[in-house]
Amino acid sequence: MSRVNAILPRRTAFHATRIAGVLLFAFASLLAADDLRVYAIDVEGGKSTLYVSPTGESMLVDTGYGDYNNRDADRIAAAAQAAGVKQIDYLVITHYHGDHVGGVAQLAAMMPLRAFFDHGSIFGTVNPDAKAGYDAYVALRAKGPRTIVKAGDTIPIQGIHVEVVTAAGEGIAKALPGAGQPNPVCASYQALDPDPGENARSIGMVIAYGNFRLADLGDLYWNQEYDLACPNNKLGVVDVYMTTHHGTKTSGSPQMVDALHPKVAIMNNGADKGGSRRAWQTIHDSPGLIDLWQLHFSNEGGKTHNVPEDFIANPSEPCQGKWIELTAQKDGTFTVVNGRNGFQKTYRP
Repeated sequence: MSRVNAILPRRTAFHATRIAGVLLFAFASLLAADDLRVYAIDVEGGKSTLYVSPTGESMLVDTGYGDYNNRDADRIAAAAQAAGVKQIDYLVITHYHGDHVGGVAQLAAMMPLRAFFDHGSIFGTVNPDAKAGYDAYVALRAKGPRTIVKAGDTIPIQGIHVEVVTAAGEGIAKALPGAGQPNPVCASYQALDPDPGENARSIGMVIAYGNFRLADLGDLYWNQEYDLACPNNKLGVVDVYMTTHHGTKTSGSPQMVDALHPKVAIMNNGADKGGSRRAWQTIHDSPGLIDLWQLHFSNEGGKTHNVPEDFIANPSEPCQGKWIELTAQKDGTFTVVNGRNGFQKTYRP
């Protein structure tokens, strides 16, 4: 046999293996396209969550802080790249605090922002840093389609259903389909002093993909949660609860958390922001909860009010900005992955 003839079979085998690998990757990509993907991005106690629908459209909820040398915009862009997203089709700004709207100008310099959704004008007294983020957002939204949402509206991302359940201080008047049951925990409710600013006006959403449901209520204040949870549960149960207000003690009331009855909660806390013992304990004690995941180890929580390290994306400071990724299937099965160590768990209907 000549040297050429000897080499040909090996080359043929190599190309066959390479083609098989390409086909396998393409098949895996097609399967992934049938999933909803969610990235809880670490903006160190701020808020930014990326949703990628099975159609490939993207919705970003909030943009984190605007300082720290583009830190948060860089982290959002990295998550978008990992998700194969080159633009943000729907940007939802839940409210105008600096840890939610601050990074919008820096992000806009990195990738297109196509459409803007918010609750209306800024409300109450806002510190200068937050005002700067708000002004930058106002300038950007003037360049593209902007929608002021109210409770009962939907965000028109294709492939999933995004229902706005609260905005500008008003919740939905009627229960969502399948919800509306009496909430026995309401008997123990105690209101807090009214919130004078933006948290009470935060946009909150329930996101559904087939049998999978997720609640993302932004920084909704304790008293406004009552309107959704009591005396009847207007939202119904969910599979995943993106914890309200970073796990701060003035949100995430037992009435709201018990009404949602989540299997999994994901807390967007920082080391020294959110992750309060009170909020952590409420979630931990919620009936039906299987696991709580945290973006950061909470210094306030200490040894007794933090989850095991495998469930924490950033267990020490300075952190590396690792995210928590969730992938949901239409039948209600979903998987949560720790971006730091690859630890994952799958939860079934």
